[in-house]
Amino acid sequence: MKHLVVLTGAGMSAESGIKTFRDADGLWEGHDVMEVATPQGFAKNPELVLEFYNQRREQLHDVKPNSAHFDLVALENDYKVTIITQNVDDLHERAGSSNVIHLHGELLKVRSTKNISDVKPWTTDLNLGDLCDAGHQLRPHIVWFGEDVPMMEKAIEICETADVLLIIGTSMQVYPAAGLMNYVPHNISIYFIDPKPAIENQKNLTIISETATAGMKSLKTLL
Repeated sequence: MKHLVVLTGAGMSAESGIKTFRDADGLWEGHDVMEVATPQGFAKNPELVLEFYNQRREQLHDVKPNSAHFDLVALENDYKVTIITQNVDDLHERAGSSNVIHLHGELLKVRSTKNISDVKPWTTDLNLGDLCDAGHQLRPHIVWFGEDVPMMEKAIEICETADVLLIIGTSMQVYPAAGLMNYVPHNISIYFIDPKPAIENQKNLTIISETATAGMKSLKTLL
């Protein structure tokens, strides 16, 4: 069974109602990303940052996977599918995808501010005074700007074993995630689904200039 590696970004979840800050001049739900998505922002105003992610976590109760998520699940009938996502929502899992790697963390998890490996599930609000077992403040399990991407090495290893690469709803402009495309074997088939594709054309690349849901329908006729 061929290994289909899928890279997904904000455009994958946009049609479910989850907004992306990159469409709005660096604003994420009305906030400067430097205020809510950096260690410096958290140090300066932890209450603001915690409340921001509390709202994002609450939003997950109101959104559902879209047809593109379910179409990826269906591909598991014919391929070994590994999804590497930049998204912090759980829509891939809720749709039923069995192998999902979150590069930028997960909204439904928190971790100790002192121990990056002390991670636990978290579905309710996170507040100042919520501590890990060692007595340190908990923070969102999100990879903020300026922080290392712990899952990057694993993602690279996965890309190196790809037989087919599918990219959905990501600009491929944000590093280090954008560099993953460079680790897939030479000349494998690459499919890129995005309504505004910003990618250099190449012989083995098929560009589908559509949204995630429409693009997945088109992909079925190509695979």
